Amino acid sequence: MTDTAAPAVLSERRGHILIMTINRPEARNAVNAAVHVGIGTALEEAENDPEIRVVVITGAGEKSFCAGADLVALSRGEHLAPKDPAQQAWGFAGMVSHPISKPIIAAVNGFAFGGGCEIALMSDIIVAAEHAQFGLPEVKVGLFAAAGGAFRLAQQLPRKLAMEYMLTGDPIPAARAAEYGLVNHVVSLADLLPTALALAEKIAGNAPLSVQVSKRVALGIQDGRIASDAAYWEHNTIERSALMRSEDAREGPLAFAQKRKPEWKAR
Repeated sequence: MTDTAAPAVLSERRGHILIMTINRPEARNAVNAAVHVGIGTALEEAENDPEIRVVVITGAGEKSFCAGADLVALSRGEHLAPKDPAQQAWGFAGMVSHPISKPIIAAVNGFAFGGGCEIALMSDIIVAAEHAQFGLPEVKVGLFAAAGGAFRLAQQLPRKLAMEYMLTGDPIPAARAAEYGLVNHVVSLADLLPTALALAEKIAGNAPLSVQVSKRVALGIQDGRIASDAAYWEHNTIERSALMRSEDAREGPLAFAQKRKPEWKAR
C-alpha cells in the first residue's frame, strides 16, 4: 500500500533562512525514522548550500515541539533510525550528533520532552512560547537521556539544577529555563516564529563565513564533529548498550504504550 501521508518534516526557505517543521502533530511530533531522515537531510542541505545562513527548527501545531522518541512505535518493534549507516551517524532525530556550521534556532512551540529537549539542547539559540516546557523524562520509562541530554543539560544549566530535573524527570517551565540561561527569549505563541525569524534575519545579515567560524570555534566543531563530546558519546554508547538489555528498558515503553504504571525490577 502506498503511503500518501504528509512529509514527516517540512522544509521552507525564506531568503537565507531554512525553516524545518517536525510535522507529526498527531503523534505529538515524536521522532521516528522518517523524522530522523527529514531533519538530517535538511541539515546537510543547509550546511552545503552557501545561500542558507541560518536554520530555524519548530514543531507543527500549538502543543508539542517534539515529544521525543516515538515510544508507541518502539513498543511495536519499529526502528527509530534509518538503515543507512551514514544517516545513523547523525544521531537521534538526525541532529544530536550532527553539528553544522550554520546557526540553529529552536522555536519551541510547546513541550520539548526527551529527545525533543535534546534537539533543543543541540540548537544554538532557543526561543520558547510561554507555555513551553522542557524535560528529560526518560527515567520514568526505563530509559535515559542517551541522545546527548545526559551531558548537555548539565553543561547548559547549573549542575545541581540539571541533576534535579534529570533524575526526577520533572518538566522545566519556559520561564525557569530562561531564568537560568537555557532559553534566550520567552514570548507569546503568536510572537514565537516572528521572534525566531527576526533573530535569524539579524544573524543572516552578518558576514556568513565569520558567523560560521565563530560557531565552529565556540563549540569546537572540527570535521563535522564536536571533539570534546567524543568521550561522552563513547561512555553513552557503553551505558546505553547495557541498559537496553535490561527488563526495565523493555517494561517502560510497553507500560507507556499500554497506559499503565510500570513495574520496575532493577534488572
